[in-house]
Amino acid sequence: MRFYGALILFMTLSAAYALKCYQCVGETCTGHTTCDLDSDQCSIIYVDDVHKKICTTSLSCTSNDNCCATDLCNSAISTGSSVLLLLLSSAIITVFL
Repeated sequence: MRFYGALILFMTLSAAYALKCYQCVGETCTGHTTCDLDSDQCSIIYVDDVHKKICTTSLSCTSNDNCCATDLCNSAISTGSSVLLLLLSSAIITVFL
């Protein structure tokens, strides 16, 4: 019984440590993939004004590449809030209170 518990624990830990990166070529990038265990970086490579998003290793990252080591970090879309949107929502709340 202990063997099965240890086996489930190791399978869960290995799945939890797998890195997820966007993987695509060009402007539209909606799909992501779980990287192999030997890949520890997400990367954006620019070649002739076309970008390619892939999983890679830290050894293969060069100064021309954008490399990062967190899940889905090779996205080009900023997820931060806009200052204008925050000011607009504050103004609406102030008017109706």
